[in-house]
Amino acid sequence: WPTDDRHWAFVPPQRPAVPTSKKKDQAANAIDQFIHARLEQENLTPAKRADKATLLRRVTFDLIGLPPSKQDLEQFMADPSPAAYEQAVDRLLNDPRYGEHMALDWLEASRYADTDGYQNDRLRYMWVWRDWLIQAINTNMPFDQFITEQMAGDLLPNRDFYTQVATGFNRNHRINSEGGSIPDEWIVEYVADRVETMGTMFLGLTLNCSRCHNHKYDPIEQREFYELFAFFNNIAEAGLGPNNGNSPPFIAVPATWPHLTTAQTIFIVPDPVKIQVVQTSVPRPQSGSPKTVMVLHELENPRDTYLLNRGQYDQPQKSEKLTPAIPQAIGGWDPQWPRNRLGLAQWLTSADHPLTARVTINRIWQHFFGTGIVKTSENFGVQGEYPSHPQLLDWLATEFVAQNWNVKAMHRLIVTSDTYRQSSAASAELEQQDPENKLLARGPRKRLSPYAIRDAALFNSGLLVEDVGGPSVKPYMPPQIWRSISNAAYKQDQGAKIYRRSMYTYWRRTVPPPTMMAFNASSRETCIVRNDQTNTPLQALTMMNNITFVETARLLAQRELANTTVTAATRVVSGFQRITSRKPTGDEFTVLMNDYDAYIADFAADLDSAKKLLSIGASPYNQDYDISELAALTLIMNTILNLDEAITQN
Repeated sequence: WPTDDRHWAFVPPQRPAVPTSKKKDQAANAIDQFIHARLEQENLTPAKRADKATLLRRVTFDLIGLPPSKQDLEQFMADPSPAAYEQAVDRLLNDPRYGEHMALDWLEASRYADTDGYQNDRLRYMWVWRDWLIQAINTNMPFDQFITEQMAGDLLPNRDFYTQVATGFNRNHRINSEGGSIPDEWIVEYVADRVETMGTMFLGLTLNCSRCHNHKYDPIEQREFYELFAFFNNIAEAGLGPNNGNSPPFIAVPATWPHLTTAQTIFIVPDPVKIQVVQTSVPRPQSGSPKTVMVLHELENPRDTYLLNRGQYDQPQKSEKLTPAIPQAIGGWDPQWPRNRLGLAQWLTSADHPLTARVTINRIWQHFFGTGIVKTSENFGVQGEYPSHPQLLDWLATEFVAQNWNVKAMHRLIVTSDTYRQSSAASAELEQQDPENKLLARGPRKRLSPYAIRDAALFNSGLLVEDVGGPSVKPYMPPQIWRSISNAAYKQDQGAKIYRRSMYTYWRRTVPPPTMMAFNASSRETCIVRNDQTNTPLQALTMMNNITFVETARLLAQRELANTTVTAATRVVSGFQRITSRKPTGDEFTVLMNDYDAYIADFAADLDSAKKLLSIGASPYNQDYDISELAALTLIMNTILNLDEAITQN
């Protein structure tokens, strides 16, 4: 930790000694030693472990974004082995759904979407990059390689189709196709976006603040912004996007994707940017088809880079041409590295880089605990918050590098710690002393992600279609919702497509999926690594009335009615447990059964209303069941889905 006047985040982390706490017998690993030592300083004691059901639900949501199945929960509860939890963790880490869930944070940070954004918001085809991302996470690609392929996969000596697809990360930005646009202006915007995204994701710095002037707080000069800009200013791209489809450079995707032969993985060089003249006389590139994916490709003759006065594309300071370089305050450049994106990736992943490992491990911690060790995970600069546990942050960062950037190993380390396994229950005294749980005297409690809320309802109802990868799909959405920004109507998919995981939902930047936006999903317009969380009446109304949640409530009711040998009370308890992973209390059970009896009577007297309720959604209701009974149980399941506990990890 710095002893001079340098900001702590710009000093390479040094591996601290693991402290010894009085409760070392309760420590599962080094994480707990750091946490317990801090708690002792504050005269606090760690909470007891969460019960088995709560713990399995917590770790299952955190690792695969879905609740434990009823069978998994029953088997786990019946397993007396001390290693049962660790075995469950290993099973989840090797589940294909792990890659899908873990990809979501990266998709939001990478500003991934299915359209270009801006006024026209045209269609694009980037789902092949999304599929690459899932595969990279599931195969546990070392994080330094993960960064390198996305930053400079086209420049690797052993490059192939996959490494070229990986560079699509830097093409996820918005693209303007409005006919009156000035191409030179938008090339500057695209390159600046890449610099700002790199700064947020890997450096945890607000580099955008130095685009127009020297940074007001951090030691980043405007000149240094444009020296970073120079790394990305060699892409063979057009400033004006096509009318539809991918903007070059792009490469063809073999029909056998993702199962490619060795021959098909041979590196494909994108064709030069092709320009066609449209009636507006504005140069417009030829677009790629659904069988292409946008990538990076270097120009044979690099563009000149200059400092831009006030960040304006048409105000370059041509007195000095700038070359690629890094901010002096961060430092660490090896003269042997090439001054291109590959060298930039080598710098980012060097063992003594002060920021990359810290910033990454902090976001991993944020994923599991809801808040990072540095709360402002997007800002490690002077205006960011100081780490709650600085020694732990540096130990984790150095451990990450020592483990050869093994992401799964770090995930396992965190979720097997006693700190993670604590009960989230808090006394009134602890709530007052540490309301945000910064000291971690209790376990994490956080709302499910917008994607997991929908996916959990589909999973519990049996509707979830768990196909991996492929083009984005269009589930339920108000049919006129796109009319607010264009003449195009939203055309909902049919069949199994509408029941796929939320990560595959078609994402239009100007009109993002409203169900997910209600629960604070990113709009995907810019790089976001920490979403604000709100609690609004609209969220409860969504859970009660959205087609997905009404339909899943009916399917949940049908699953319980399929067991014809049990009573209505048993079905209510079973449905409650399926959704929340626990049985209802006596008071909860009484309220639910009273409501159930009232609904039965109401629907028996009004079968038309029951049929209308049961007809919501694309799947037909099972007419073998008593209509009033099915409708009543549907409302009960809808009530349980709307509980705070149903959308929360305790």
